[in-house]
Amino acid sequence: MKVINIKRKNIFKITAIIAFIIVIGIFTTSFGMQYYYNVDFSTGLVTASTLNVRSGPGIQYKVIATVKKNEYIRVFAGVGDWYIVQVEGDYVGAVSKKYVKPIYPNSSNSGNTNSSSGNTQTSSSSMNSDEKEVFNLINQQRINNGLTALKVNEEVQRVARIKAQDMVSNNYFSHTSPTYGSPFNMLKNFKVSYKTAGENIAGNSSNSGAVNAWMNSSGHKANILNSSFNYTGIGVVSSSKYGKIFVQMFIGK
Repeated sequence: MKVINIKRKNIFKITAIIAFIIVIGIFTTSFGMQYYYNVDFSTGLVTASTLNVRSGPGIQYKVIATVKKNEYIRVFAGVGDWYIVQVEGDYVGAVSKKYVKPIYPNSSNSGNTNSSSGNTQTSSSSMNSDEKEVFNLINQQRINNGLTALKVNEEVQRVARIKAQDMVSNNYFSHTSPTYGSPFNMLKNFKVSYKTAGENIAGNSSNSGAVNAWMNSSGHKANILNSSFNYTGIGVVSSSKYGKIFVQMFIGK
């Protein structure tokens, strides 16, 4: 009897080990690691009316945030049919790539040829990398709404950058500068001629976040989608308070 008991115990142990191995095999098959791959763009435009941001690359993961159509998201990498992204509120998660349109540099068809209207050009070559990204994102919004892309005006570009630096240096957030007055007076004082003009300002930690905030504000959105504006200048300056200060000036000629 004693020998029989030992054999039964051994058989039980062997059976338990086999069962454990089978369970581990199933777990590994079901939850095997998916490999990340690089993408050749860093900004995406949401095309779904509402897009769920999940805690992992699959519908089995919980929803941690949502983004709306025509909002921009930062794209870091791909995992299968999902993108790993950062959205407003600094949430990092995964979204289905079916509902994200890649935004490539100069995708706004801004071109590289000079315009015939004074100090104007269609390229963003006079801008830094932050300003170029905002320029492309703004023009993508205009194109999405059936409008022509804005062109860079070198003088307006210079004024916008000066205004952004003035806001940081003098620690204010307003369309009216204690140094230069209103944006309209500032443009005139810098000898910029125009028929119509406007200005958007923002404080935000990311370029896409600033554009999203503008597009979610009726007044700022109206400037971006104003068909009477055809030239722009954009200043983006680092700010210890906001992360970055953004100034976009628009003119129509």
